[in-house]
Amino acid sequence: MFDRSHETMTSKERVMRTFNFDKTDRVPINYYANPTIHMKFSKAIGVVDGNYEKVIDIIGADFIGIGVPYKGPCLFERREGMDVDPAYGVYTKLIYNESGYYHDFCYFPLKDADDDFIANYPIANPDDYDYSNVQSAINHFKNKAINIGGPGYADIINSMGRVMGMEETLMRLHTHDEATLRYVDKMVDMEIAVLDRIMRNAAGIDFLWMGEDLGTQIAPMISLDLYRKVFKPRHQKFIDLAKSYNLPVMIHTCGSSSWAYDDFIEMGINAVDTLQPEAANMNPAYLKEHFGGKLCFHGCISTAGILTDGSITDVEDNVRETIETFRGMNCYMLSPTHLIQDNTPPENIIVMYQAAHKYGRNDL
Repeated sequence: MFDRSHETMTSKERVMRTFNFDKTDRVPINYYANPTIHMKFSKAIGVVDGNYEKVIDIIGADFIGIGVPYKGPCLFERREGMDVDPAYGVYTKLIYNESGYYHDFCYFPLKDADDDFIANYPIANPDDYDYSNVQSAINHFKNKAINIGGPGYADIINSMGRVMGMEETLMRLHTHDEATLRYVDKMVDMEIAVLDRIMRNAAGIDFLWMGEDLGTQIAPMISLDLYRKVFKPRHQKFIDLAKSYNLPVMIHTCGSSSWAYDDFIEMGINAVDTLQPEAANMNPAYLKEHFGGKLCFHGCISTAGILTDGSITDVEDNVRETIETFRGMNCYMLSPTHLIQDNTPPENIIVMYQAAHKYGRNDL
């Protein structure tokens, strides 16, 4: 099914060399998708049971995330017709559509809550996560580039928005609401403790992945001043933790986010993820011009544009043009900008990864 490019490196070597701006045998590639489209894509490439490991091996994906499941008690009341995350108190319900389904945020327990309720909203105990299988998972995927954390770690806006609602979250952050920030700090401390325990007790982790959605499609979501006063010192804790273990850091930022990249560089962030090319000041040429040689770039293949709406020729051309934009800089990791969406034609996904191998070779 896939005509893989000639490979002389492991995935781990390929990704880590890219973090260091060193030449690789080919562009590193990543894969993640919603469950419905994952099954359609899997079947299209001959993996009828949807086995994730088989899929990433076939397409040559280089990344794997390692996490720890929560094993503690549910800290929040259960509500009829809703699911609740037992560690974070996020309420969702299953919504079906013509392409598949998604989990809709449906109840916001901190919306219009008083200060005491917000400040005392439960936070999971780091002891209530199961760390027992981390090393065995790392050993199993030893040739992949292994990350801990993820796009949701350190993410203040989305994490608060899911329990408070986005409008009230932004208002309270803008006004530096003390109760809200106390809750945020407890959440940050919990996540830092979980990550530290993983890094302290497991060998073979390659980088930390964190996130914060900072933009709409046309402009920043918050001001640079607010970022520096509220977000930056809290994000810095995650970066400093990773650096204490000599790990590079990648940050996920949806929307128009390049206005914060100079600060990211100063903070020690190594790579930026998502890179929605249709958002303001986020296309590959702009990123190369303003941040080339200072940051690595992971993403750029739009899940809201070319993958869903383009022809197979459009997708192949987009992959080729994106790779060519960064050619010679040893800084690009090809990836969809987000989870591949359920309304994506499977043939477009096949073409994306085939084109990554065709045009991503560094002997061209």
